[in-house]
Amino acid sequence: MSVARVGEPAPEFTLPVFDPAAPNRHDLTVSLSDHSGRWLLFFFYPMDFTFVCPTEILALADRRADFDQLGTSLLGCSTDTTYTHRAWAMTPREQNGIAGVNYPIAADHSGEVARRYGVLIEGVHAALRGLFIVDPKGVLQYAVIHSLNIGRSTDETLRVLAALQTGGLCPSDWKPGKDTIEIAAEQRRAA
Repeated sequence: MSVARVGEPAPEFTLPVFDPAAPNRHDLTVSLSDHSGRWLLFFFYPMDFTFVCPTEILALADRRADFDQLGTSLLGCSTDTTYTHRAWAMTPREQNGIAGVNYPIAADHSGEVARRYGVLIEGVHAALRGLFIVDPKGVLQYAVIHSLNIGRSTDETLRVLAALQTGGLCPSDWKPGKDTIEIAAEQRRAA
């Protein structure tokens, strides 16, 4: 079984998906190959109807225009079913729901994809907070995994995505609009 590794092709998947653009469709699927030619932010979260998860999901939804500007698709995923995703998406934000989510959420009910991305907690059949950035050629360029009780930073995710898209060497705390590090080609191979 292949495991996700930065610099290598991201593990392929095909999963059932809840798409808020078609909330009553229960026959939709999503594959990694659907995003070929486009950047993909693919992230796992532990489970629906929890406490930290909606803050992350909605933070990404609220910044969707920023991701669109960077030519990046968003795809969430948990081990819950598409029916649970739909129920959660229909629950108002003030009731701990994710109403207004504007990107698809995949259902990895078997846990197989979470296992291949190295985030499945076997004993509880839930995923750690894994975030993966896949480039338009399907190569995994970034992976970060957080503890269950620590939410991820949307600003940091956008910063890393923009840095990856420069194709250059970005120093610590680099921000969009700042210079990348310029070095000779022979030095670059060693960097």
